[in-house]
Amino acid sequence: MPNFKSAIKRVRINEKKAVANKSKRSELRTVLKKANLSLEAPAADTPDVIKAAQARLDKAAAKGYLHKNAAARRKSRLAKAVNKLG
Repeated sequence: MPNFKSAIKRVRINEKKAVANKSKRSELRTVLKKANLSLEAPAADTPDVIKAAQARLDKAAAKGYLHKNAAARRKSRLAKAVNKLG
């Protein structure tokens, strides 16, 4: 346990941020899972689901929940899967 007041506060802040980041990453995984499922069984709303997933990846990269290269890689894979469907 830290001894300095600022270090104690920093531990509290980091714990709070870790919980928030965990929920945001979980939400992102859910959106990506829906997008992948919509690619397996294409429906009328598939393009909307894919666009939402790509937008969510951009936002996650901007907010720092996900590294920008990881977000770009995942977006690229989604686009590749969409193009493969034709």
